[in-house]
Amino acid sequence: MIFLVLLLVLVIDKLTDWRREVQQDGPWLRLLQRVEGRQGQARPWTGLFVLVLAPVLVLGVLLALLQPLAYGWLALPLHLLVVLYSLGRGDFKRELGPFRDAWHRGDEEAAALVAERDLNLSAEDAPGLLRAVEAQLLWRSHQGFFAVIFWYLLLGPMAALAYRLLVLCVAHGRSEALRERAGSLLHAFDWLPVRVLLASFGLVGNFVALHHAGLKDLLHWDIPARRLLAEAGPAAADLGESATGDAGLARLDSLAAMLVRTRLLWYAVIAGWTLVA
Repeated sequence: MIFLVLLLVLVIDKLTDWRREVQQDGPWLRLLQRVEGRQGQARPWTGLFVLVLAPVLVLGVLLALLQPLAYGWLALPLHLLVVLYSLGRGDFKRELGPFRDAWHRGDEEAAALVAERDLNLSAEDAPGLLRAVEAQLLWRSHQGFFAVIFWYLLLGPMAALAYRLLVLCVAHGRSEALRERAGSLLHAFDWLPVRVLLASFGLVGNFVALHHAGLKDLLHWDIPARRLLAEAGPAAADLGESATGDAGLARLDSLAAMLVRTRLLWYAVIAGWTLVA
C-alpha cells in the first residue's frame, strides 16, 4: 500500500490542485495562537505536546480503528490525505519565475528585489544571491518532499505528520522558546534523511565532487541539514563556479534536474522494495 499511496501522491501533485485543498493550515494556526497566548515562554514543551503530539496521537487512533477493516484498505485514503498534507507548502518553481525573468535580463537589482519579495532571500552580490537561491531550492525540496517521504516510509503517516507540524511550529511560531524546542526536534528529524538524500545525490550526480564537498562532515551531529545541503548539493550537480546571466539559470536547471533524477531513484527503490517484500 505504501508504494500505491506515493504513486497517487505523485499523480495528484502533478495533475491536480488537490494538495492545496488538503493543506489547510488555518485551524492549526489558530490553535498555535491560542497555545502561545496561554503558555507563552513558560511551558514550550506543553505547547509542543498540544500542537504536535496530540494531533499525531489522534491520527494513530484513527489508523488503529481503520486498519482491521477491509484488510486495511480503508486506511488508504487517510494515508493519502496525511502525506499530501505533510508535503511542502507553495510552488517554488512558480515563485522562482520572476527571479528567473530578471536574471535572464541581466537586471541584478530587479533580481535582488524579487528574491527578497518572493523568496525572502538577500545577498551582498549577484553570485551570493544565486547561491542563496540554489540553497533554497535544495532545502525546500528536502523539507517539502524527501524528508516527508523518508519518514513515511520508515515510520508511517504519524511520523510524516509530526515532521510537518514541527516545520510549521518553526515557521509560524512567535514564541522564541517554542521555536527553539521545535527546531531542536526538527534537527533530529532532518539528520538521517538529509544524509540519505546526499547519498542519493552521489548516485545520480558527481560522487567525487560530493565527497570532496561534504561527505567528510556527513556524520557530524551539529552541522545543520540546510548548510550541509547548500555545500554539497551544488557540488553533486557538478555546477562549478558561480555564473551570471543564462549560465546562472543553467545552474538552477542542472540542480533541478538532479533533484528530479533523485526522485526517480527513490521511487525505483521503493518499487523494488515493494516487489521484494
